[in-house]
Amino acid sequence: MTTEKKKKITKSAIFPCLLQAILHLTPQHQIKNPVMFVTYIGCLLTTFIYGYSLFSPVKENSQFILQITLWLWFTVIFANFSESIAERRGKAQAETLKKARREVQAKKIKSIDDKNFVLVPATQLHYDDIVLVEAGDVIPGDGQVIRGVASVDESAITGESAPVIRESGADRDSVTGGTVVLSDCLIIRITSNPGETFLERMISLVECAKRQKTPNEVALSILLAGMSLIFLIVVMTLLPFSLFSIERSGHGIPVTVTILVSLLVCLIPTTIGGLLSAIGIAGMDRLIQNNVIATSGRAVEAAGDVSILLLDKTGTITIGNRQAIAFYPARGITIDEIAQAAEVSSLADETPEGKSIVQLARGTYNVNPTDISQLTANFIPFSAETRMSGIEIDGQQIVKGAVDKIVHLIQSQNGTIDDTIIKKVEDISRAGSTPLLILNGVRMLGAVELKDIIKPGIKERLAELRLMGIKSIMITGDNALTAATIGNEAGVDDFHAEATPEIKLKLIRKFQENGQLVAMVGDGTNDAPALAQTDVAVAMNSGTQAAKEAANMVDLDSDPTKLIEIVKIGKQLLITRGALTTFSISNDVAKYFAIIPAAFANTVPGLKYFNIMHLSSAHSAILSAVIFNALSIIFLIPLALRGVKYRAATPDALLLRNTLIYGLGGLIIPFFGIKFIDLLIKAVSLI
Repeated sequence: MTTEKKKKITKSAIFPCLLQAILHLTPQHQIKNPVMFVTYIGCLLTTFIYGYSLFSPVKENSQFILQITLWLWFTVIFANFSESIAERRGKAQAETLKKARREVQAKKIKSIDDKNFVLVPATQLHYDDIVLVEAGDVIPGDGQVIRGVASVDESAITGESAPVIRESGADRDSVTGGTVVLSDCLIIRITSNPGETFLERMISLVECAKRQKTPNEVALSILLAGMSLIFLIVVMTLLPFSLFSIERSGHGIPVTVTILVSLLVCLIPTTIGGLLSAIGIAGMDRLIQNNVIATSGRAVEAAGDVSILLLDKTGTITIGNRQAIAFYPARGITIDEIAQAAEVSSLADETPEGKSIVQLARGTYNVNPTDISQLTANFIPFSAETRMSGIEIDGQQIVKGAVDKIVHLIQSQNGTIDDTIIKKVEDISRAGSTPLLILNGVRMLGAVELKDIIKPGIKERLAELRLMGIKSIMITGDNALTAATIGNEAGVDDFHAEATPEIKLKLIRKFQENGQLVAMVGDGTNDAPALAQTDVAVAMNSGTQAAKEAANMVDLDSDPTKLIEIVKIGKQLLITRGALTTFSISNDVAKYFAIIPAAFANTVPGLKYFNIMHLSSAHSAILSAVIFNALSIIFLIPLALRGVKYRAATPDALLLRNTLIYGLGGLIIPFFGIKFIDLLIKAVSLI
């Protein structure tokens, strides 16, 4: 993650956010949030009452009305401020991405074999155009490599400085406009039209002001609007009740409209209403900080409710390349002899497996490094047909290769098969590893064990998922024996071996038919059907265009284990919204018991006995509650942006924890807060 993405909102950003919050004090903006719209109408009403009180022959407490009016406006401004400051973080990321857009000239060619290009602006490229991109050139648009292999600098998009390899005919054939070719050259077929590039879509997605509300957020907004309507109806009945009580008892003071408006604002869920939008924006922003772009808020929320997690073996659970871990000599062969032969036969093998054999021989078995420049030898390259590679020195071949190919070669030349090594090969296979045989001429020297290396910490992370109530399932094309061994070592809950795209799709549909939400990560074209079917589909940025188009999230770092972080972010979003909703409703209940007795003591004298907080006066009680209501929003903004800290636990445990912390906290804190503000008001003679 880049330094820019780690930056928090600075002091210099506070003023623009406040200015934006003030500019949003319009009916068109406020009506989008029903709870705050009620507060907004209350602000307008008390402002009018204050203006009327200045010229009315019947003098009211103008100072009290003014203070109530100001704090009600502050309540609305603080709610706007929470949304503005959340949007600011997303827009800062958008500005960083916009810097990656460049007006470049593309080298357009007519066909893949055309050597003559025409320079055209990148903005004029269309779908299916073919361009040549050489070392030092900026890739002019999203596309698919159809010829060549090159290293590409994607730091403008991902923030990572290490170049990546892009090549034709592989799962790494997708390139993004705005990145730079560092070496060699590529011929690219453009897969986007002007204004529809991946970078343009990313910028649009992180412009948080355009973020659509998620279904859960809409449902909660409807619930809060319903609660506000109920309280509005209740409060509207209090004025006639007050007049009726006075008329019947013959004494008392009727409740004023200012007090009723204040009471309504304090009782409706203004805290969560003011923070709801900021919580959603901040959840999307946390994904962006982790270099993940979500194409919908629905996917982020779905990540929080995932119950099934499908993980590919290679690259997700394992490092991705098998590593040599041991040599096993045949009868009559010393360990030094096989180690030396393995090292020599792998000198020209540039694959990760070949390099690991050389490293094992030199590091663990202390084989002196062989100087290739001093050898008069011919190297035997690996081929898919022979499945062997090695070296030929003075007419003598030393090779390593697949067991069946080596055995067939020995038998074809009337060589001898060592039964002990064949038994060891079977043991290696049963253990889930891959055996190779070392051969000198027709003489079997022994075996090498290649093992899939489990990623460090993956077992602990899967155990953490299990605590969340998420079942992890490994899907792999390997045989059942290898899959069982790797699955047991990694600690997955289940596995599916020899999985084809059709099997993956069938498996996902089966889980979904049982009402479970499924998450999956993929990068190849063959993953596209399954990604399109899953509820949370994460595509690697290094993957194919088909995979990225089928997914609802794209990981710019191309880290398959990022899916675990996405699940955590989704759960944190849901927990934060639930915790602050619980706090807000509990808060309202506490304010009800704190305010009503003091506020209506002049109307119903008997209520003064329920003023357990001993608030100074009705006006002080109302003003204290309004001030506390406004300040609670500003104090909770950091929590809404940061999110409630998530700890892996079962849903029941999380519910109990949040109820105790935010439910009881919401009940208790207002009593102390309102009393403290009341004492402060009395000390400074504010009213």
